[in-house]
Parts: sequence; C-alpha cells; structure tokens
Amino acid sequence: MALEPIFGVTTQNFQAEVVQRSRDVTVILYFWTDQAAVSVEMKETLEQLAGQYQGKFVLGEVDVAKEPMIAQQLRVRGVPSLKVLRDGQLVDELEGPQGEAVLREMMDRLTMSSSEKLRDDLQVFLDEKRYDQALAMLQQALQGEPDNPSFKVELADLLILTGDLDSARQLLASLDEAIEERDRPAARLEFMEEAAGLPTRAELLSSITENHDDLEARYGLCVRDAVEERFEEALELAMDILRRDREFRDEIGRKTMIRIFSLLGKGSELAKQYRRRMFNFLH
Repeated sequence: MALEPIFGVTTQNFQAEVVQRSRDVTVILYFWTDQAAVSVEMKETLEQLAGQYQGKFVLGEVDVAKEPMIAQQLRVRGVPSLKVLRDGQLVDELEGPQGEAVLREMMDRLTMSSSEKLRDDLQVFLDEKRYDQALAMLQQALQGEPDNPSFKVELADLLILTGDLDSARQLLASLDEAIEERDRPAARLEFMEEAAGLPTRAELLSSITENHDDLEARYGLCVRDAVEERFEEALELAMDILRRDREFRDEIGRKTMIRIFSLLGKGSELAKQYRRRMFNFLH
C-alpha cells in the first residue's frame, strides 16, 4: 500500500516515519499550532502543494503544542517553521510565514532531478557563452553518473555549440531517439550542417530584396537565424514561408518551426506563442 504523502509526526513515529522515510523521499517537516492563524493558513497551502507534487516529497506535520520535544530537539524557534530532511540529514529550512510562490520555489528545488538541476546550472554558463566551464561541469557530472542519458544529451548539445560536430554526431548516434530532449541537439546539428552550405546573410537578404517571393532565400535566412540563436526572427521567417506556400519543400515552414521549438526547450514562452500561431493557421 502506498505511503500517505501527509502524516502527523509524534515522538513515537519520528524515527520510522521521518528519519527512515527520508532515505527514500524528501521529508518536509512543518511545525505549526492551531493557536496561530497564520500557521493554519500555511498548513493548508502546504497540503495543497503536497497533493500537486504527487509523491515527490512527503509532508510531516508537527503540532508544537502536542509535540514540544520534537520542536525543541530540532531547534525550532517559532511557528510556522519548515525543516527539510533527506537521508536522515537536515538539508534546508524556512522560518516564519511564507507565501505559495516561495514554498513552490523551494519544492521545485528540492524535487528537481539531477538532470534538471544540471541543466539549470549549465544555463548560467551557456547564457554567458562560458563553454569551457560548462564542459567541466558536464564532465564532472558524467563521472558521477556515466550512464545518465540526459547528461549525454547536454554534452552533445555543448559539443555542437563549440563546433565539434563530428563528436556530437557520434554521441547522438549512440543515444536512443526516444530519450527526452535528444531532439534539441539533433535539431541544432541539422541547422549547423545546413548553414554550412548556404550563401552569406548579406547574399540571402539581397535575394529577398530583389524577389520577395524567393522562399529558398527566406528559408536560408531562417536557418542562419536559428544557428545564431535569433529565434524570434527565425520563427517569423518560417511562419512567413508557411503562410506564403504551405506545401513548399514538403511543408518545410511547419517542420522548421517544430525544430526551432525543440531548440527553445520546454517552458519557452516564445515557443508557446508561435505554436499557437502555427496551430491557428493550420486549423
């Protein structure tokens, strides 16, 4: 039978329900009392979040009026208060009343997978084009988890960004096509390879100026924009191709937009905006 995601904590069940359980799942201990309205309100918010996160953490509720010894042992100075345990150790804490946004940010951080955390940390270096430091971080991560497919996806993408296309091809060939986000480096590699055989940006712009209906030139410029991470410009060009001739080069406008969505990744507002526009046009 599945263990309850929310449970009351007592001195009698603390070892089994909190310490032992924390070896398998993150345990958030919430210290509260019904004598403080703000702690009752925060308790309700935490219970709602526990349901939304569907077992990614469990919530142990400690009524300090009934279990003062637990609060004393964990040095709780006031209510409401949060203590987070993992592998029997205290790893995080929050004191005082907190809003839902702060609590959700904490839970996202605590429940993030190693792959998600790596991607989050890598993005700082990638945004600043500090590829050497990103590569060092990836190599360290792979030493700890050499078979992690998500880490290999990030490595393939970084190899492409640094121009090592041959190594990226080999790595991508070794990865199952069903691996999550493999399509991101695969799309980036395709764009890079296409761009290598294209006219310069100036030549493409000249061709479009001379002939507004030159869809080949528009597509070439779209590819160059995608390679240079000018994603909004690339999507606008692909959308323009789709509007001008939906069937051009076997629906290359639509297919290119999908490839750019892959580059933008999950949660991209730009991808959501243009996905809606594409859907509305097609339907």
